[in-house]
Amino acid sequence: MTLMINKLRKSENGQALVELALVLPILLLLVFGMIEFGRVFGTQLVILHGAREGARAAAVGASDTEVVAIVQNRTSPLTLDASKLTVEVTPSDVSRQRGDGVAIQVQYPVKIYAPFISAIMNDSYTVSGRVMMRME
Repeated sequence: MTLMINKLRKSENGQALVELALVLPILLLLVFGMIEFGRVFGTQLVILHGAREGARAAAVGASDTEVVAIVQNRTSPLTLDASKLTVEVTPSDVSRQRGDGVAIQVQYPVKIYAPFISAIMNDSYTVSGRVMMRME
């Protein structure tokens, strides 16, 4: 009887390896997905912060070049490359009137590093933020 139990126990040696081979790709996809989501979400927060600061400056009378410089200054110390940042100010500083809205649109491409995620999506994901404030 014990010989039969030992034979059955010996024949299950590769079971854990097969289970690991089946579960590991799904686990890695989840882990890398969470990491990439955190990176993209963090960049989204930085972009919105920069757009908010730029909209506030534009609302109190700053020119378009000053608004772009403010957005770049608020986002670049927080690990964003200012050369890849796209800032649009609508309307331009010459046509703004008191009481009208001024909108700041900021876009930034985030490179996806995870091999599984970049195969599903493109190599980069563009994060954008738009903030509108009324001119004072």
